Amino acid sequence: MDFKKNEFQIITNLNIKTMKIEDDQNTPKENSGIASILKNSVLFKLVIITVLMLLLLIPTSMIKDIIKEREQLSEVARDEVSEKWAGSQQLNGPILSIPLIYVEESSEELKQIEKTIHILPENLKISGDVTPQKLKRGIYEVVVYKSDLKVSGNFNLHGLIDTTHLKSIQYKEAFVTIGISDLRGIKNRIKLHLNDTVYEVKPGSKIPNEVGSGVIAQTTALDAPMNIDFNYQLNLNGSKEIEFIPSGGNTEVDIRSNWQSPSFKGKFLPDSREVGDSGFTANWKILQLNKDLPSAWINENIAGKMQDAAFGFDLIFPLDDYQKSIRSAKYAVLTIALTFLTFFLVEITNKRKIHPFQYALVGLAICLFYILLVAVSEHSNFNWAYLISGASVIGLIVLYSLSIFHRKRLSALLLLVMTALFGFLFVTLQMEDFALLMGSVGLLIIFAITMYSTRNIDWYNINVDAKNE
Repeated sequence: MDFKKNEFQIITNLNIKTMKIEDDQNTPKENSGIASILKNSVLFKLVIITVLMLLLLIPTSMIKDIIKEREQLSEVARDEVSEKWAGSQQLNGPILSIPLIYVEESSEELKQIEKTIHILPENLKISGDVTPQKLKRGIYEVVVYKSDLKVSGNFNLHGLIDTTHLKSIQYKEAFVTIGISDLRGIKNRIKLHLNDTVYEVKPGSKIPNEVGSGVIAQTTALDAPMNIDFNYQLNLNGSKEIEFIPSGGNTEVDIRSNWQSPSFKGKFLPDSREVGDSGFTANWKILQLNKDLPSAWINENIAGKMQDAAFGFDLIFPLDDYQKSIRSAKYAVLTIALTFLTFFLVEITNKRKIHPFQYALVGLAICLFYILLVAVSEHSNFNWAYLISGASVIGLIVLYSLSIFHRKRLSALLLLVMTALFGFLFVTLQMEDFALLMGSVGLLIIFAITMYSTRNIDWYNINVDAKNE
């Protein structure tokens, strides 16, 4: 009986040990293998987060390409509107051309040679208003303009015509050329006043080397004048920009407009200008000594010199929606990095294990913000688009964090951080001249807050603490 009792006890003990071994084998070991390293190694987690950030550069780059593509479509729409309205305008002249008859002695014979002298004004003044107008092409907005310009000045012929071997001056054959780059923009009958005579103009150019497109007036009533006063009114439509050639010995251009953001360009900047919420005024004064243009010439091509002296302004959108979207996308890495940093600090300070897949979802949600931004801004004001897109993405991430953090206080902290981050980005986008300064100061403050918040963390003992939890 004792033998059977001992045998039964041995078998029972063996069964108990076998069951313990099986239970131990079926129980997952929390601190073993890759799962344990992934869960408890801070260094490994940082490596994974860094790799995720680098991988998220791929969709960020694709988003930039999409924004650029939409911007190109916008440019195509603007070009189509310009083709129907009128393109960029460049004004040149007026230029007075007078045929001359010279007599030259050749082989004991007198030979008549006809030459044409081209004379630029001694004084030229252009003044008027440029009124912008916004047109729609589908979802795209295009800026065009109407201008009401008064052009006046005078030609001084004294000393310009070489009288050596001069037989006659063909005043009755003289003509005046006014350069206008896009004739479709002319909206009035141009009447050229020369002294006391009024001339109608016709389209075309007899001096295509200097003026490729314009109108001419045949001056049949001139009679040996030394000084010719001129003036004419020009109502001209155009788009994007308007330029002037300083063809006068002394050229003065005085322009007024209600457009708030002109971009002055060309060889000369305005001598005086005022730009405000009600528009701008600009005044140019260019002397003969300021440019390499002759007062008169014969058989000389000065088209290149004229183009080099051109000046004017663009009617542009200050930081249009696509430019702002591109600039915001450039901050994508920073936005993702600071959001990941917030999750990481919550993870190590509150012992909340966050899987790399969850980091990836948060990063992709931030990328979604930039797609929403450009899509909504095409149908709305950029500021409203930013508010809608930002609120949607922040709300999505904060609600998702509730299931990760399990504490409303931590999710509220994340809400505060992301709101401040997107708010900082919005303010930076609104600035043109101080964007770099604002961004640099903002980054300094962010890093200062991060360093202050992590000053008491014992980075060497994080793994140990995590294992002891």
